[in-house]
Amino acid sequence: MRSTKLSLRFALVPSLLSLAVAAQAQTQSNAITTAVPILTISPDSRSAALGEAGVAISPDANSGYYNPGKLGFVRYKYSVSPSYTPWLASVANDMGLAYLSGTAKIGQRAGLSANLMYFDLGEIQYRNAQGQAGPTFNPKEYALTIGYGQQLSENFGVGLNARFLRSNLTGGAADTKPANAVAVDLGAYYTNDLTIGAGEYNLSLGGTISNIGNKISYTNVAQPDFLPMNLKLGTAITKELDPYNKLTLAFDVNKLLVPTPFYDVDDPTNTTKQSVVDENRKRAEQGIVAAVFNSFSDAPGGFKEELREINLSTGLEYTYNDLLMARVGYFYENPRKGDRQYLSFGAGLRYNVLGVDAAYLVPNSRNNPLSQTIRISLHFNVNDLSDAFGESEPSPTN
Repeated sequence: MRSTKLSLRFALVPSLLSLAVAAQAQTQSNAITTAVPILTISPDSRSAALGEAGVAISPDANSGYYNPGKLGFVRYKYSVSPSYTPWLASVANDMGLAYLSGTAKIGQRAGLSANLMYFDLGEIQYRNAQGQAGPTFNPKEYALTIGYGQQLSENFGVGLNARFLRSNLTGGAADTKPANAVAVDLGAYYTNDLTIGAGEYNLSLGGTISNIGNKISYTNVAQPDFLPMNLKLGTAITKELDPYNKLTLAFDVNKLLVPTPFYDVDDPTNTTKQSVVDENRKRAEQGIVAAVFNSFSDAPGGFKEELREINLSTGLEYTYNDLLMARVGYFYENPRKGDRQYLSFGAGLRYNVLGVDAAYLVPNSRNNPLSQTIRISLHFNVNDLSDAFGESEPSPTN
């Protein structure tokens, strides 16, 4: 067998991508890890600026990624949005997450979407056991998704995504192989205008179950890993302050639907104990359906630990005349489940068929690979259908 090792930069990438972050000295960490964690990252700047909230905000060209149930409510005949996010900019300048999404309406109440996520990890240098330089390789991952959404009524819609993904991290070195998977998403979306006291509001609710698909493995002998199957529920409340100004408050909760790593509650640091090893092997061998249902009750610490596995996303969006937007958000993950916590800021501009969004992330530590990077999204929206169809929903900020 050829002996190889990766450069330091590439060795750092999986740990920074993973949902697990090293435990702090006083904290017993039990973070959940999955394959292809890039699927849990917001690829566009609008949701990134809202603390990753996106399941219930107003529909736009990126709706298919967050909630296919919104596709029937997109107001434009055609929408396209490319995005780019630099990755680990402090380590290298050849890594990045590129994303392209588009939607097309079918009549008044249905919509199609397609999106491509491409994660380029830059060039790596293989070395043998003696440290001598070997061949180079460019690891990459991509996910291609198509979706369909349908309004079942004026206020309620459902949708479905089908996704193919490929993760090639080693180029076949050291008896490894690329990993492929097929997954589906299910989404639902509800929106309605409300009168509360003397104020007029729009309330939107959304929910998705995402990345339900086969396990993947990078070797022929290793236990395959789960995709980041997850449940996300959210709401967005919009208040029109006057004909030109409005505020939207968005809030999402997210939970991974994969097994929690098992540990002995009486001896949590002993990970080599045979009963712990056997239980973790049993959990890893679960089927997809069993893993999803068991994920709500398998935390060794009981209900309290299950609550720790829920991530929170919230954001506030101010819009002036559907032209200028300012955004701020916050993302929270429990310290024992990864400790990703950060503020996010962003701005947007729309003019005729064109638009641009930007986001900037300020983490509470240096563990986040997106820290101190500017994320950019463009928008191209053609043929506004809201007037033609007399749609009653408020004009979304896309």
